[in-house]
Amino acid sequence: MSGIGGSEFILLCLIGLLVLGPERLPRVASQIGTWLGQARRMTRVMKRQLEEELDVEKNIGINPHELLTPRDDDTFSPLHVDEDESDEKPA
Repeated sequence: MSGIGGSEFILLCLIGLLVLGPERLPRVASQIGTWLGQARRMTRVMKRQLEEELDVEKNIGINPHELLTPRDDDTFSPLHVDEDESDEKPA
């Protein structure tokens, strides 16, 4: 899962025991486990939201790229400039 073997895990536990001591090590391990659980939950929620956003395009039938292209009758788009107006010079 994380690429750590059994002997490496035991070595990390021994280092943690020496640095933190036997009283603080279980508390710190529990806190790290809580943080990892929260991170996994947040990742699942974000993944689910992203999948729902991608499915909206399929379910509704709207392509967001079509909304960005100017139409011929679009008079308010800065991309749509009449040729008559571009030739005139301001007075």
